[in-house]
Amino acid sequence: MYKIVKKIYKKFRKPLGKLYRFGTLKIIYPMTYRIKSRKKINPNKVIFIEVRSEKLTDDFELLYGKLKKKKQFEIHTHLLRMGFARKKDYIRLCMALVRDIADAKYVFISDASDVLACLPLRSDTIVTQMWHACGAFKKFGMSTADLIFGDNRKSLKKYPYHKNYTHVTVSAKEIVWAYEEAMSLTEQPGVVKPIGVSRTDVFFDDAYLKKANEQVFRVVPQAKEKKIILYAPTFRGRVASAKTPDVLDLFYMQRMLGDSYIVLFKHHPFVKKRPEIPEELKDFAVDVTDTLSIESLLCTSDVCISDYSSLVFEYSLFERPMIFFAYDLDEYYDWRGFYYDYKTFVPGPILTDTEQIVDYIKKVEEAFDKSVVRKFRETYMGACDGHATERIMKLVFGEAIE
Repeated sequence: MYKIVKKIYKKFRKPLGKLYRFGTLKIIYPMTYRIKSRKKINPNKVIFIEVRSEKLTDDFELLYGKLKKKKQFEIHTHLLRMGFARKKDYIRLCMALVRDIADAKYVFISDASDVLACLPLRSDTIVTQMWHACGAFKKFGMSTADLIFGDNRKSLKKYPYHKNYTHVTVSAKEIVWAYEEAMSLTEQPGVVKPIGVSRTDVFFDDAYLKKANEQVFRVVPQAKEKKIILYAPTFRGRVASAKTPDVLDLFYMQRMLGDSYIVLFKHHPFVKKRPEIPEELKDFAVDVTDTLSIESLLCTSDVCISDYSSLVFEYSLFERPMIFFAYDLDEYYDWRGFYYDYKTFVPGPILTDTEQIVDYIKKVEEAFDKSVVRKFRETYMGACDGHATERIMKLVFGEAIE
């Protein structure tokens, strides 16, 4: 009996999925919104939407804190858990958002959401997209329509993930074009605004930097006497089945660098199964994915090894050495693609094996060219100066703030 049910489910899974998507995004959510939006708008209602996270992320933390202090605002947070919650739970969470957003004056989001995009939003609701990544690195949205990673163009037009935006705040003028392309905003110039990324303000706060260092050394006390190598790769594959690289030869790194360095691993939050570090290397390599924030690690690290992660934009604010461990570059080009030519774009050496990485780190003081990183920072992070949150508040609320 079980095998028969499984066979039937497999046969009808795809058409049922299409029916579910059409029913929710084209009928249920828009209809619910229309009914609920008949009531008068609440001029002090602010909604923060987390699309995947189970808690409010650093994308909103500073802004949320400042608004909370104002007292005048009625602040609501919605955690949709897309890709993580069971389907029935996800629908329930989305319905709660749709009902709540119907009379909201202000909405903040930091990721793509077909739920928000499908609503016939009233004109007096202000939606601000505070995208979770700085710069413009990996392609996303409509930019991936012809690549393996994204939906096809027809599907993205029928069920858009980026719509209803009043403002999109980004880290520099140079990258506005990329966000307009990805979010289908080329016909709406001025929506994408290069006024900075809120969460980067902490990197200009001396008290925060001191606290970040203390936190890292409290969690990893053996790092006090060493220089820190941060290894923070992006995930591979799709969000629901995200994998992380496991190709570094840690035993070789320990032999060659162990006297002076320690390696801290920070895997992407989408990755559920992470490679274990051998017991005999625990004093040299530590997985701090669950114990330290990426912000604390960026503040404290002496060298950053990444690949295609946008965190290198934030790290450029510190003007420290970066290594791009791009052993699968050709494959990644085909999978997702980049907004700029990777080989001329990244502000550091592109390396493909552990030996090359070790060689570069051993001579990093002579090999590192700070002027390259500084130029990268000025070009792609020029609007991140420690005052982005203030500018976003002024843009969105204007004189509405008491």
